[in-house]
Amino acid sequence: MASTLLPDPQLIHRMCDVMVHRGPDGDGFHSDEHAVLGMRRLAIIDLATGDQPVYSENARVVAVFNGEIYNFAELRQDLIRRGHRLSSAGDSECLVHLYQEHGADLVRRLRGMFAFAIWDRDRERLVLARDRVGKKPLYWRADQSSIWFGSELKSLEQDPRMSREIDPVALHHYLTYQYVPAPWSIYQGVHKLPPGHLLIWERGEITVRRYWALDRTPRPVTDGRDEEERLRELLLEATRIRMVSERPIGAFLSGGVDSSAVVAAMAMQSHGQVKTFCVGFEDSRYDERHKARMVAERYGTDHHELVVTAGLLDVLPHLAWHFDEPFADSSAIPSFYVAQLSRRHVTVALNGDGGDECFAGYRRYVLMNRARRLPAIPRTLAALSARIGTVLTERSGTGSWPRHLGRLMRFAAERPSRRYPSLMASFTHEQKSRIYSDALRHRLAEVDSYGLLETIFRSSSADTDLGRALDVDTLTYLPGDLLVKVDTTTMANSLEARSPFLDHHLMEWAAGLPGELNISNGQTKLLLKRAVAPWLPKELLRYPKQGFGVPLAAWLRGELRELAFDVLTDGTARSRGLFKPPVIRHLLQRHMDGADHGGQLWALLQFELWHRAHASVSGVVAAEVGCPVPLT
Repeated sequence: MASTLLPDPQLIHRMCDVMVHRGPDGDGFHSDEHAVLGMRRLAIIDLATGDQPVYSENARVVAVFNGEIYNFAELRQDLIRRGHRLSSAGDSECLVHLYQEHGADLVRRLRGMFAFAIWDRDRERLVLARDRVGKKPLYWRADQSSIWFGSELKSLEQDPRMSREIDPVALHHYLTYQYVPAPWSIYQGVHKLPPGHLLIWERGEITVRRYWALDRTPRPVTDGRDEEERLRELLLEATRIRMVSERPIGAFLSGGVDSSAVVAAMAMQSHGQVKTFCVGFEDSRYDERHKARMVAERYGTDHHELVVTAGLLDVLPHLAWHFDEPFADSSAIPSFYVAQLSRRHVTVALNGDGGDECFAGYRRYVLMNRARRLPAIPRTLAALSARIGTVLTERSGTGSWPRHLGRLMRFAAERPSRRYPSLMASFTHEQKSRIYSDALRHRLAEVDSYGLLETIFRSSSADTDLGRALDVDTLTYLPGDLLVKVDTTTMANSLEARSPFLDHHLMEWAAGLPGELNISNGQTKLLLKRAVAPWLPKELLRYPKQGFGVPLAAWLRGELRELAFDVLTDGTARSRGLFKPPVIRHLLQRHMDGADHGGQLWALLQFELWHRAHASVSGVVAAEVGCPVPLT
């Protein structure tokens, strides 16, 4: 979805002034000032009559939509019983009729992933909505008389009146967390609608409100086996409804428990052979192909593999273009490759996203669970512990025990509500202050990035630090990092990703689980592993969690060394006045000498590559990173 809306009832046929493609098949809005607004999303359901926009019977309500509504069949039946006439067989048309029945509260009846806009001509009212967990993006900006919106910043960038001035606060948060968290965007004056929120524009007045939140109040559990059975039922049903497609469908199979469970659920409900896709690396520390093969062989899937060996210098410019904001999660590279591999065979791919956030799969949750037993440290000793921890971390190599000790010392030095943000941070506040120019450091001196996560942590309905950490990730890391990565890399390849673990019925049930059912004695995701144990090879459940990592530190010392030095220290980078060139060069050199600054250098590199592809309006600058798509 990509649109510009001039909210005048006479201009309803001019909601978009530009055409923006999302992926090579062009699944974005398409219109000009003389044409009826059209939306070209990636067609999965109702290929024959699923065109957009969609209208109510009297054409007084019109909607455009990006995503999939999985319960659209039952919604259609209910609407027909209520007397509505539907001219298509798909999900988009349900929106206008649901709006007529329920107003903006229609979002509570939707089960799926979505970003949509509904224009009510009679009330001169625009409703924007984003799905509960943030699978689909939605940007907006407004002035006193107009509002612009789109699923991509690229669409808003087409307006020459829009400033491309970087928001320093957004940059500050990006360097901490490797993504720009909602409601900020990297541009001043442009916002992201947070997941689970509605925006209502009515005669120039804007209201943003939240319509969904998880209740993490633990419920009593008398029999763990009943919970295992219920989890299997929920996962099977969430998978089944996501297998509805008129296009070929498959699954990402990383070899982890989550994606393996989804593939098992697909195979048990599929009428044919499931297609599965996996990428790996020659470095065994980051390669899980052997685990994926166990599942593929058990269920007889049509399995496809790809080894990422080279070509980083070719793929980085493409990623810089496709990501609308700077994005520093290096697992975007294998995500892009697995999407590219999958698209050769299917148009829809299911994945295991959300399993860790629902069932406490990350090792950092174990640390948070144990941290409740840490004694309070006096302020003077806490400051000393933090300084020593920072030095150890900065001067130690990847995976070394001094590095782990340093992170633990910094973690222990924080007060409980700030411990989790400290675990998630790529740059600490002090580290950012060292690289900032004097002007930028002064501008951001009072801006606290840790405060974003700390506020969520403190306001959580959970009664344990583990539950509060799960809340933080569900509202920040999941929509800001993981889902952005998957949506961007799949849409770049005209592939649709679907996530059964992010079904809101399953998530609401999982949110009420007592913490000890998920983590005990240092083991993570206990309930999920027990529930899917009958489905998976026994050996698979014994492997420690590996994640979708890449050999980033080695890449920056090898294939990407020259690029990193050139891009981060050349005249273009220095001219921005954001960072201190000698400090950046020192950071680069220390990494080359053996210290691990890979995450920090990657964040700086991705910001600079993004800036040259997007924020700089000159095509010449864009050409410096081989940007394959013209900017104007």
